[in-house]
Amino acid sequence: MEGVPEPPEEIKATVSGSRAIAARPDLDTLRHHGDAEATPGLVDFAVNVRGDAPPAWLRARLAAALDDLARYPSTGHDRRAREAVARRHGRAPEEVLVLAGSAEGFALLPGLAPRRPVVVHPGFTEPEAALRGAGLAVDHVLTAEADGHRLDPAAVPEEADLVVVGNPTNPTGVLHPAADLRALARPGRVLVVDEAFADAVPGEPESLAGERLPGLLVMRSLTKTWALAGLRAGYALGDPALLARLAVPRPHWPVGTLGLEAVIACSEPAAVAEAERVAEELAEQRRAQAAVLADLPGVEVLPGVAPYLLLRLPAGRGAEVRERLRHSGIAVRRCDTFPGLGPDHLRVAVRGPARVALLVEALAAALVGVAA
Repeated sequence: MEGVPEPPEEIKATVSGSRAIAARPDLDTLRHHGDAEATPGLVDFAVNVRGDAPPAWLRARLAAALDDLARYPSTGHDRRAREAVARRHGRAPEEVLVLAGSAEGFALLPGLAPRRPVVVHPGFTEPEAALRGAGLAVDHVLTAEADGHRLDPAAVPEEADLVVVGNPTNPTGVLHPAADLRALARPGRVLVVDEAFADAVPGEPESLAGERLPGLLVMRSLTKTWALAGLRAGYALGDPALLARLAVPRPHWPVGTLGLEAVIACSEPAAVAEAERVAEELAEQRRAQAAVLADLPGVEVLPGVAPYLLLRLPAGRGAEVRERLRHSGIAVRRCDTFPGLGPDHLRVAVRGPARVALLVEALAAALVGVAA
């Protein structure tokens, strides 16, 4: 579906400390994302961006920077962006690397030359795609649905010198305890924690953004909460020497003027306070959306806290349900492109009541249709 091939190849993957066989997706599969599903004209539950546009104050801030576009991005502007992020997380500016979205940070990981990279799955697939695209062999650690997709630090091979894990994880929405993540850090290992959705969880619990651990790299995105997917804005946090190694392959002027200004604006105290209010609203909407979806016969809503929900549908019906939803004008995220999940898993973004009502109606009709 959607031009993404089925992954026939197999690799070994660690599952809760034991060995298991899991399908190895090809690179096209790993690089399939929700924007491919959310084509114009559909009600979008496939992309986890809040709102249809940045808030008015942020648009005005970016518009005011347009007159600076004739000049190259300056080192002073980059410094101000790093200072703003540093104040936000209680760090030094030298511990911040401004990125063109956190996806750029993942694209830079091969430059660290890991010998034994490991990615915890199900999880965001761009880190693995970047590593494998550079010719590196990547091992999986698969969390188990029966265990609530909780991370077992002991399942990560001791010899892994690069470990990537999401928190909260995409698409499961599971928030791993910070203590479990700290248990993965050690000298000689780079621990990459993808916190792209951390600011969408009230209070940002379990975040490592303000911590200094050996080899820790925290990736943050501003595109979700602030509807900036088309601008690309994010940053990495970590030891300055490690950030310098990560940045070696970058071209000059890697982040544009508007991206730098967005990082500054979204890191200021008023914006952080607004993001917290938004996170609280999303949490309420999530609870309501989970409840009405769980009432549908055959739909299981898996536990999570992120601004999206992972659903399990009746066995063998997921692909057809997804197509019926599409014909009804609803875009959802297929999840068989995530290692460890199958075609009966769907991810849906948290939306307001009016849009959720459309989803519930269409999903109920789709389930009746496939049952018939």
